[in-house]
Amino acid sequence: MKTISFAVPCYNSADYMDKCIESILKCGDDIEIIIVDDGSTKDDTPAKADVWAATHPDIIRAVHQENGGHGQAVNTGLAHATGRYFKVVDSDDWLDELAMHEIMGYLRTQVVREAATDLVIGNYVYEKVHENTRTVMHYRNVFPEGREFDWSEVGSFGQSQYLLMHSVIYRTELLRDMGLELPKHTFYVDNIFVYVPLPKVQSIYYRDVDMYRYFIGREDQSVNESVMIGRIDQQLRVTRLMIDAVRLPDGVPEKRLERYMENYLSMMMCICSIFLRMTDTDDAEDEREAVWEYLKAHNPDVYRRIRRSVLNASTNLPTELGRRIGITGYRMAQRIFKFN
Repeated sequence: MKTISFAVPCYNSADYMDKCIESILKCGDDIEIIIVDDGSTKDDTPAKADVWAATHPDIIRAVHQENGGHGQAVNTGLAHATGRYFKVVDSDDWLDELAMHEIMGYLRTQVVREAATDLVIGNYVYEKVHENTRTVMHYRNVFPEGREFDWSEVGSFGQSQYLLMHSVIYRTELLRDMGLELPKHTFYVDNIFVYVPLPKVQSIYYRDVDMYRYFIGREDQSVNESVMIGRIDQQLRVTRLMIDAVRLPDGVPEKRLERYMENYLSMMMCICSIFLRMTDTDDAEDEREAVWEYLKAHNPDVYRRIRRSVLNASTNLPTELGRRIGITGYRMAQRIFKFN
């Protein structure tokens, strides 16, 4: 059995996928890299994937599929995975060699364990290449470091601290046993990937190392602000799927995890609200009210708490003045926390 399977979704990624794959190869020979060519047609991504697979036949596999979006590429990677653990690495990102040396050391100890750790976590770094800046997102104030623990030992997350796809490594069978499947042709499904499995996680390990380098700066990137506004329908879809997938609090076994997941959902609702307010049309206002009504209909108690939260109270103030106040608050948070 391979220690870990890395899924690398690629869609017209020829300009940057080599750096990503080269960084993963440094993790050792007991890994598997599944390059998922998601119907690329505008460059030589398919050919590059095949060359990588031919050059490293014991480590790399190339899978070609019709375009199904990032979520379907992750599904395909998971379906082909043979490793004890599973991690997604987007083709424009990369892994830190020294950090992964420590992470891999722990993962190798788990291969022979009958009850291996469910979730392994490391830090990620926002690499704003065009600004020549980086921001480390760590969890040293939240998790015990260097030993296995459960949710009862987790501390309080800060306002900008969330587990993202970049920071997590799941045990492969945990994802399979719960039947995780991400929707096709939908952006922002990484939120589903990192949120929905959490109630199934019973054991966690955190290493305070800067494992994942998250590139920010391409104009066509899904987290580019103008792109997010244009794809707000998909953000709304993902948020509704998250509301449906985990019933808070009944579907969460531990109070600290419940609190974290409610805060995460609050953040998703805030993102929906703020980008709809930036759109500034009557239809956008109708959509904003509709997503809040959806949450209210499905979980009225959570709706009341989230709607009154610090994050959302100012974002959803009525009138044009309220709209401007909400957007100003978002801009301030953007400068402080260095996201997007």
